[in-house]
Amino acid sequence: MTILPSGFAGRVTRWQQRHGRSTLPWQATRDPYRVWLSEIMLQQTQVATVLDYYPRFLARFPDVASLAAAEEDDVLGLWSGLGYYSRARNLHRCAREVVSSHGGVFPRSAQALQELPGIGRSTAAAIAAFCFGERAAILDGNVKRVLARVLGFDSDLATAAAERELWRHAEALLPRNELEQAMPRYTQGLMDLGATVCTARDPACPQCPLRESCAARAEGEPTRYPVKTRKLRRTAQSLWLLHAQIGTGSVWLHKRPRTGIWAGLYCLPVFSSFDDLRAALPARCEWQEGAPFVHVLTHKDLHLHPVQVEFPASQAPACEGSWIAAHDWPRLGLPSPVRKLLES
Repeated sequence: MTILPSGFAGRVTRWQQRHGRSTLPWQATRDPYRVWLSEIMLQQTQVATVLDYYPRFLARFPDVASLAAAEEDDVLGLWSGLGYYSRARNLHRCAREVVSSHGGVFPRSAQALQELPGIGRSTAAAIAAFCFGERAAILDGNVKRVLARVLGFDSDLATAAAERELWRHAEALLPRNELEQAMPRYTQGLMDLGATVCTARDPACPQCPLRESCAARAEGEPTRYPVKTRKLRRTAQSLWLLHAQIGTGSVWLHKRPRTGIWAGLYCLPVFSSFDDLRAALPARCEWQEGAPFVHVLTHKDLHLHPVQVEFPASQAPACEGSWIAAHDWPRLGLPSPVRKLLES
């Protein structure tokens, strides 16, 4: 039986007030639109990267109504480079649902927020805690690590049963008093501890406010937690990219299918072999092979082989797509390796 440490929430909130992060642009607001936007952007993306995208996104879409009214291509274009583009598509769908089904006002409970596209249990709880002071538990990767170490929770989080049990512990540890003020600071405190102190490698245990009650520290092996045995198998794939352009600077691009790699983005034509790419070129054509490079996705390494071809204005590749002018393609949603190729 797991014994929950007493005074846990108080130590986290006091530490956050003194030592936690307080200058991030989404912290000085209880506007659910801005908090929601930051939470979606921060999923699997480092804070430093989000700090660049967040203000630009708000400048273009300052509220949920303006985001809902936008075209998906505009949203993807602004998101380009952040990766995990399903987040952007769900962001757009969610904005439209908030406007159409909720009168442009975000629901005030975690349970209702979780019904919206792209908002999972932990994200819904974060929005509800930050904006409305709801007593709702978050459990993202960083928080799982903090709780597993403090509690000495050694059940395998690769199993649904273990994750459900950790959720129960997370809920039991929540503050109980003055929730309007305590919940935002407690929630931010857990995030800050996981990001800056209780890190995956080399945790700074002497700086942790939970060190005296931390089971993993007492055992002398904090990095043993959390336990998760199932590892996703990485795969690799080789792809050839046709970088076709004409003298005016226009580039041949096509919109990818809505499923699969780079779904819904504009992209250079992709081929599974050089022979397939060559078949899309005119019989008499000069090309230049660029240096191959690797683009790392979450569970796959893409070995990309760019092939550059200068076309006369009267011709085009024998594959799907169209010529996109040099002043238009930078605004499109492009996979980050394709954008880098075009900008180089």
